[in-house]
Amino acid sequence: MANTENGRRPLDTRSIRTVSSSHIEDGSSLGSDSEINGFTSDRQTDKYGFIGGAQQYTEESAQDVPTAVLRQREVKWLDMLNHWDKWMIKRFNKVRLRCQKGIPPSLRGRAWLYLSGGKGKKEQNHGKFQELDSQPGDPKWSDVIEKDLHRQFPFHEMFVSRGGHGQKDLFRVLKAYTLYRPEEGYCQAQAPIAAVLLMHMPAEDAFWGLVQICEKYLPGYYSPGLEAIQLDGEILFALLRRVSPLAFRHLEKHKIDPILYMTEWFMCAFSRTLPWASVLRVWDMFLCDGVKIIFRVGLVLLKCMLGSREKLKACQGQYETMELLRAVEPRYMQEGFLVREILEVPITARDVEREHHSQLKRWRKNRGELNFKSPPRMHGARLVMLADPPRRQDLQQHPTILLEEAELLKKEQKSKKKTLKKSQVPEEIPNPYPLPNSAPPPPSFPPAPPPMPNKALENVPQTQTELLHQGRALPADLPPAKETPLQQSTHSLSSTDQDTYL
Repeated sequence: MANTENGRRPLDTRSIRTVSSSHIEDGSSLGSDSEINGFTSDRQTDKYGFIGGAQQYTEESAQDVPTAVLRQREVKWLDMLNHWDKWMIKRFNKVRLRCQKGIPPSLRGRAWLYLSGGKGKKEQNHGKFQELDSQPGDPKWSDVIEKDLHRQFPFHEMFVSRGGHGQKDLFRVLKAYTLYRPEEGYCQAQAPIAAVLLMHMPAEDAFWGLVQICEKYLPGYYSPGLEAIQLDGEILFALLRRVSPLAFRHLEKHKIDPILYMTEWFMCAFSRTLPWASVLRVWDMFLCDGVKIIFRVGLVLLKCMLGSREKLKACQGQYETMELLRAVEPRYMQEGFLVREILEVPITARDVEREHHSQLKRWRKNRGELNFKSPPRMHGARLVMLADPPRRQDLQQHPTILLEEAELLKKEQKSKKKTLKKSQVPEEIPNPYPLPNSAPPPPSFPPAPPPMPNKALENVPQTQTELLHQGRALPADLPPAKETPLQQSTHSLSSTDQDTYL
């Protein structure tokens, strides 16, 4: 722990060994980028693909979700993704809660694409990425992108190889964006954003995810002059006064400009600062709720590092303060602690927008108008969807791998169902209340006894009601008469339904 820098532990050289071609056996099979680049097959990678656990205490900071809970979450997310428009419009609070709990790793790429609006954008611009990918691109930007490829997560097995598939896809995505938005071109901070997306989705999906983040979530961040990031630095500093007055006064006293410590945080969405487990959880919430999550993370780190007098004793000047902020203590960046603190920060999207207006007014007063007018910022996935509502068919999944046997099996099952429906003849049910013209139904019970003759009816004892109508007194030894079915019924004889009932 002592020999750490910015939360990174020293790389275990035993897990990464370079080998010369003479040590590779003829029968060996080198397939992945890391193996092609010289790393042997016995390398140690964590569950996120980082060789030697290079991404800052991944094992210690990650919270392992039980398998049963993970399967339940996967089922819930599959249902949401299959009915995405209904969930986003009617039950967005439930979507937000599930993003705060963490998106299942198996569905994270698909969920990110839906949350960012990249799925609808991709379907509405079908074939656009292929068109941009086929173009050569501006040499000015292509050369700069080529130089930055090896700097993006160099210890991740996807990007470890020069010329590997990871770096090739990264180049394709970044080059396509410079052609899609030539007025913006390329910014170095876009590379880690695109790399994170590529770890979870194909190149075309990653391109449209990058487009949505640059245009909807962080507009103006990557434009020339970086005016938007400077403006958000002032917003962060103003919000810090509310969250941690002690940290605010310390930074104000030493005249430490926010742009000095928050630029990489915000422009890279903390992908180069936090442990990877925390990066994924922050991105889950960021793509759901927008830039307020990025502000909350920055406020939590500033409060934890500069929010107590004991901490401030160790940084008496500007240099010591900056060194402290460059090396955030790992315990403050752990997944469980960080997520709890983020959810407790009392900063809403309305607070960010209100502070944005006041800081923009101050900017115009001191510096004049902004040189680059960025589009309005969308605070979360729901606003992104409402601003550009996709068609329902755009949200449907189009599987890229189709099994012929499975398709034939489905067709056979459908044909069997059709034949079964045709072969089934409905049974005739006899009418218990036949009409006068219709034939009587077949008897389902023993026939009733023949009617008694008139003489026999005279000897039948009269009922109590008949005796009362005739004005006769009831015999004392007459047994109580049984109620008829009509008397037992609760239906009224004056009811309009009585006709059909009888």
